[in-house]
Amino acid sequence: MFRTALRNVLAHKARLLMTVLAVTLGVAFVSGTLVFTDTLKKSLSGQSAKDYAGVAVSVTSYGQLMNENGEKEGEPGLSQATLDKVKALPGVASVSGRVSGFAGVGDENGKLIGAGWANQGANYTPVKDEKNPRYTFVQGAGPAKADEIALDKATAETGKYKVGDKVRVATNGPVKEYSLAGVFTTEDGGVTAGGSLVLFETKVAQELYLKPGYFQEMSVGAKDGTSAEKLLADIKPLVDSKGTTAQTGAALAEKQAKDIERGLGQLGNMLLVFAGISLFVGIFLIYNTFTMLVTQRTKELALLRAVGANRGQVMRSVLTEALVVGVVSAVVGLISGIGLAVGMRSVIGSLGAKLPGGGVVVAPTTIIAALVIGVLVTTVAALLPAWRTGRIAPVAAMGSAHLPASAKSLVVRNVIGSIISVIGIGLVLLGVSNGGNAGRMTIGAGAFFMLIGMIVLPLLSKPVIGAVRPLLQKVFGIPGKLASQNAVRNPRRTAVTAASLAIGLTLVTTLSVLGITVGKVVDRMTTEKLKADYKVSMAGDMGGYLDESVAETLAKTPGIKAVSPQTAGYFMVGDDFRSVSGVNPAGIGQLLNIETVSGSVDSLAKGEVLVAEKTAKSKKLDTGSTLQVKYEDGKQQTLKVGAVYKDMEGLLSPYVLDDKILSQHSEESAVSEVYVNVEGGGSKAAQQKVVDALGKNPAIKVATQQDMRNEMGGQINLMLNIMYGLLGMALIISVLGVVNTLAMSVFERTQEIGMLRAIGLDRGRVKNMIRLEAVAISLFGAVLGVAIGVFLAWAVGSTLAKAMPNYELILPWDRIGVFLLLAAVVGVLAAMWPARSAARLNMLTAIKTE
Repeated sequence: MFRTALRNVLAHKARLLMTVLAVTLGVAFVSGTLVFTDTLKKSLSGQSAKDYAGVAVSVTSYGQLMNENGEKEGEPGLSQATLDKVKALPGVASVSGRVSGFAGVGDENGKLIGAGWANQGANYTPVKDEKNPRYTFVQGAGPAKADEIALDKATAETGKYKVGDKVRVATNGPVKEYSLAGVFTTEDGGVTAGGSLVLFETKVAQELYLKPGYFQEMSVGAKDGTSAEKLLADIKPLVDSKGTTAQTGAALAEKQAKDIERGLGQLGNMLLVFAGISLFVGIFLIYNTFTMLVTQRTKELALLRAVGANRGQVMRSVLTEALVVGVVSAVVGLISGIGLAVGMRSVIGSLGAKLPGGGVVVAPTTIIAALVIGVLVTTVAALLPAWRTGRIAPVAAMGSAHLPASAKSLVVRNVIGSIISVIGIGLVLLGVSNGGNAGRMTIGAGAFFMLIGMIVLPLLSKPVIGAVRPLLQKVFGIPGKLASQNAVRNPRRTAVTAASLAIGLTLVTTLSVLGITVGKVVDRMTTEKLKADYKVSMAGDMGGYLDESVAETLAKTPGIKAVSPQTAGYFMVGDDFRSVSGVNPAGIGQLLNIETVSGSVDSLAKGEVLVAEKTAKSKKLDTGSTLQVKYEDGKQQTLKVGAVYKDMEGLLSPYVLDDKILSQHSEESAVSEVYVNVEGGGSKAAQQKVVDALGKNPAIKVATQQDMRNEMGGQINLMLNIMYGLLGMALIISVLGVVNTLAMSVFERTQEIGMLRAIGLDRGRVKNMIRLEAVAISLFGAVLGVAIGVFLAWAVGSTLAKAMPNYELILPWDRIGVFLLLAAVVGVLAAMWPARSAARLNMLTAIKTE
């Protein structure tokens, strides 16, 4: 029986190749994800270990902490006096302090070099022999004067800078020019991630990022024979335990390795979701393939039963075929996954991230996972066909070569499918009524049951395909009529075939409808609420705050008529911390459309506070109410509510104050953006005027209203692009599934096709009949997927509507049309080989086929 199973595997190479491909896609995603994350984890962990190779003990300060009264206490960092005490300890070979923050370098055109969020500045401190083991200088030396800097090699090469050149460097204030003293290489994680590193003289860095005489970190080197643990025990009493953390360099490297593992886990989980969906969709293709192979061999299997093989042997022979296919798929998928991991690494490198070197890591767990998944998925999918094989009676050897599904089995399947679908719909509606995150989780569970139910339910194919039958008959004549009838001849197989496309389109349609709807809400919010011509903020993805001088500079610039900073702050209301927006009372009314429920925005100029409507209701506040608050510096004040305004989430905090009042109680500026209006409205010339006023600062971005819309919708578009990638994967598997189904259909109707040819249906019409059948099956899956997707989008949107003002579901008919068109293309492509095979059948041979 084992030899028989092997022969059967080799006897149907083309169809089994499609099955192998379906499983390979899923296994490749799983193994590729595991190989990629393991490789990246090892290389980044190795880099972290190198970075702390000479560090016996590391001390990190978290600055001043807030006490129970909301007051800051302690020192802002590690003082020079603390470093001197540590240096005097026996066993200490070296001590160096580090202070760091954002620093952006512009190229010759003033454009920011690097990834933005990873652009860092730090102090340069010689440790031993006027060198620092963290940096290896390939040109010049470290900065020794206040007007000198050093750059990492990649940034210097990108900007075409050489030692002695003047380099424009931006922090969160005005741009300054420095002389380039040296160029170095480093294992710093920010540089590896595609950022840049600027080294300043220590006093300059302290003034920029902390306070003169203080550091954020301290690295301690040990003398020969002194253990890191002994040194750590001696250092701990010398540093403030509340605001600092002291640990060995080895422990810190290990901690960073775990942080890297957690960070990569999120990326890995996202990629594994793709793999899971691919495998889930592939199960239906495998099921169809083995059903087809078993049906084609009905006579052969029945003869085996007739000559003595029992049911178990016949069933095991089919499962053995599945096992062989699973092992082959797993091996090919693992090899493909390794290639995929290498490709992903190359793609990330081409995007600017300089990943550390190192070989590809293929862990034993990855190999085991690939084998288990490949074999398990294939075997599970083949179980039902194998079970049916065991039920074939020996007398079937004298009958037809295929046994149609009984009416009873279809009734049972329809009942089960209906029950599962109703459960799914019920859960979705329950989630809508519950709302919130819990409601969305319930909707997710309902979506799963709905998809399973629709796949199990073969009854749906008849009304859906029947609806297009008149059109097919009218446009294509007899081939169209025959195609629509053939598509529902085996409704169970049609439902399973359409499943892969339905699952992919359900997910894509749901995300598309939600994404476009939320995007329109964001767009309306930008159009209706934002009157500013430009928003000035830090460039790239770096975040951070602007210097107070930015708003002051723009306010003095000719041609600019209104300026308001958006300062982020907080105060305590009772025992709760509440976020506050600080704005310019004189200009905010011209820059943001703040709709008041009661009171006036002008009350800001009187020192009064504006409160968002939802917050006012929850706190039972109204215009004229008083509010007792405590600021960051611990000072208390009674504020009068000057107005209640309609919520502007994403633009304003629940509380709004005069920026001058807020800044009086904060030691550091926290200006997240500055809104600007220019005379004559926005234009390229006006935008350039703002850029020039800020000294062509590479670290500052001047965004138009359209830029702001794009910025707010960026994450939505990213998610949609990911889902469209998922659709592409589903389409590939769908093509394979439809090919299998059509090949099966042609096989079952060999005699019928011969008869049609004999009575006058030429080869061209036979091809059209098969093509239209494929299109009908594909469109059935597409319609099912789009319908479920729209329903789920409505359900999820209902849970979001309360949190998003002006939410209104929008159906993107153009994209839905593209999805249906793609489904039709899938049908045409899938039909190429079966249609050609059907058209080439010899009519006399076909008529004689049993």
